[in-house]
Amino acid sequence: MKLLFPSALIIASCNAFAPQPLQGMQRDVSQMATSNDKNEHDFESVWKKSGQFLAAAAFGLSTIMSPLASFADTPGSATANYDGFADYAKDNKMEQSDVGCFINKCGDQTKNLFANPRGIKGVSCLGRCKGEQACATRCFAEYGSEDLNNWLSCTIEDYKCVKVPQNIDNSAEDAGYDMTVKNFDPSTLVGKWYKTDGLNPNYDLFPCQSNVFTATEKDSSQLDMDIFLRILQPKESGGGYWSNQLQEHMVVDSAQKDVSNPTKRTMHTEGKMYGLSFYENWYIVGESDGSKGVPAFKLVAYKGHTLQGNYDGSFVYSQEPILPEAAVPAVREAAANAGLDFSKF
Repeated sequence: MKLLFPSALIIASCNAFAPQPLQGMQRDVSQMATSNDKNEHDFESVWKKSGQFLAAAAFGLSTIMSPLASFADTPGSATANYDGFADYAKDNKMEQSDVGCFINKCGDQTKNLFANPRGIKGVSCLGRCKGEQACATRCFAEYGSEDLNNWLSCTIEDYKCVKVPQNIDNSAEDAGYDMTVKNFDPSTLVGKWYKTDGLNPNYDLFPCQSNVFTATEKDSSQLDMDIFLRILQPKESGGGYWSNQLQEHMVVDSAQKDVSNPTKRTMHTEGKMYGLSFYENWYIVGESDGSKGVPAFKLVAYKGHTLQGNYDGSFVYSQEPILPEAAVPAVREAAANAGLDFSKF
């Protein structure tokens, strides 16, 4: 998955989420960003003041990361000032993290991060979130950058400077669903769809989300998916939304007739989100082509994982921003056949 920067601010009804940076951290960053002629000793001096902060921020993100982490309403406490990084680090076993690794293994990425005001503001914002999902995604909405992505990838995945619990048992992901649509035609996905209803609040409940599918192969066996969504800013912080655009590439397994598919997945995707890897299987468990008085819809169930854990959920695609009432009975029936309860969407 690719996050396209920068995010767009919706002026009329969508205002920026703007957590204030930590003043001490900003002073250290200013020293780094405005002094390109500093020697390595100066870099390490600044780093000693900021290393624990960066480690806490990276840990806080890594413990909640799954693709498109929660965009649900965030309690006011998530945006309140938080300066207790020492306690936070201790509670989350940050003493196991190798702070020196940030320089020794990821020195270039760390320097680039410090030299990028947008990137370092993102880290400052993340550190304040204490692992709270919606808060972290809002930080990326406002401050995301490739420098921040590269730093997270290096320190968490490549060299494990931050020691995080890793769930390596992903067997549940391959269990799949028995009631997938037979002979699914991926060309029916091409075009614009709205995600109107969802089951997992950490993944499926995005305000104003639409997905646009474009075939990259003549038989539509591979699709690019452009994702457009809004990230809600709490009312106590001014209200409104940030608008984000992401891109994901889907491989349609149901169209690969000569490839074994023991999971019965309809399609799958993998990539990096905010510098961290994810893997995800999609199952089309119900659909309507718009005939027989049932408006067009797709009912999707998914299972996925990052290096830190597993996740799953389900959602409904509709060609209208709100799922038409005439489609609800068919969606409910398809969900029940797949073992899902549409009343919980």
